[in-house]
Amino acid sequence: MKWLSIMILTGSLVPVGMARAVEKETGTEITPFFGYEDCIVLKNDKVRVVLTEHGGRVLEYSFQGENSIYLDLSQQGWQYKPGEPTVEPTGGRLDIGPENIIPPHPRLWFGLWKGKVTGPRTAQLVSQPDEATGVQLTREFCLDEQSSQLRVTQFIKNISGEEKNWCHWSRTFATGGGMVFVPLSRERRFPRGYIMYGPGSVMQFQPEDPAIGERDGFLEIKATPEYPKLGMDSYEGWFAYLGKNNLLWVKRYPVYPDRAYNEMAGLTLSIWYYRNEMCELEPIGPRESIDPGAEVSFTQQWWLLPYDYPRPGQSVDLDHLRARVIQETGPIR
Repeated sequence: MKWLSIMILTGSLVPVGMARAVEKETGTEITPFFGYEDCIVLKNDKVRVVLTEHGGRVLEYSFQGENSIYLDLSQQGWQYKPGEPTVEPTGGRLDIGPENIIPPHPRLWFGLWKGKVTGPRTAQLVSQPDEATGVQLTREFCLDEQSSQLRVTQFIKNISGEEKNWCHWSRTFATGGGMVFVPLSRERRFPRGYIMYGPGSVMQFQPEDPAIGERDGFLEIKATPEYPKLGMDSYEGWFAYLGKNNLLWVKRYPVYPDRAYNEMAGLTLSIWYYRNEMCELEPIGPRESIDPGAEVSFTQQWWLLPYDYPRPGQSVDLDHLRARVIQETGPIR
């Protein structure tokens, strides 16, 4: 109350960053980062997560100081202003889809969200209401006390007067040049375990690319393919990305074999490479039928595990990789 009395007597205003500092919980702080003020930090002894209100993005997900999120340095401090030119924002993005059906929604994609610390190593970002899609989004982040596990939950609330049929769409940019390992389901629709977008608007259902192959029950992507956007139908609920920073990024997420997925090819996962600069890691949720006033959610779990990137001419031991994932993240399908 003494601090409040001083404010009243002097007529001074507390800056936003200082006001948020009052909310500080264990394993959190508020700090400038990447040209943005008042970023929310979640941290433990080895892992740091940085969140920005600009687009509701993750700017850092690092293990012992090594950031696995790709950031374009030319975008530092960039802010969306309606009517002005935009960028393709880098970072750990999340979105809703389906990709080619949903109307443009710059308020959700670029706009200013409202962030707050909600508990030890836990924070929340809330979007503006969006008329174009009829929804408002909330993203919750919770970092484990000791491990690299980060729980990422997105809520979609229908604020319109009619049913909405959107899906969750993760669009995280990882640092480039890495390898992707997707466990393949026994029952599948795609003959090669994936489809390839391109050339043009074509979707190839029996693509051939020297960078992609099936080995030991995995779809293995060893380098940037000729046509870099890929879609998978795996129902195993996890995949891994091995970066050249010697970190294995594991994403686990729920899958629903008995539900409809409303991406054009019914994808549960998409991967997109851009040269050797970045790789987009994209778990996709099922079609959601959201009544007016109702809310649905989708939760991913992320881990960063130290793992040696193979030397030229060497291959990753996929049995060892699977065992390591089980050891660190728990039983899998």
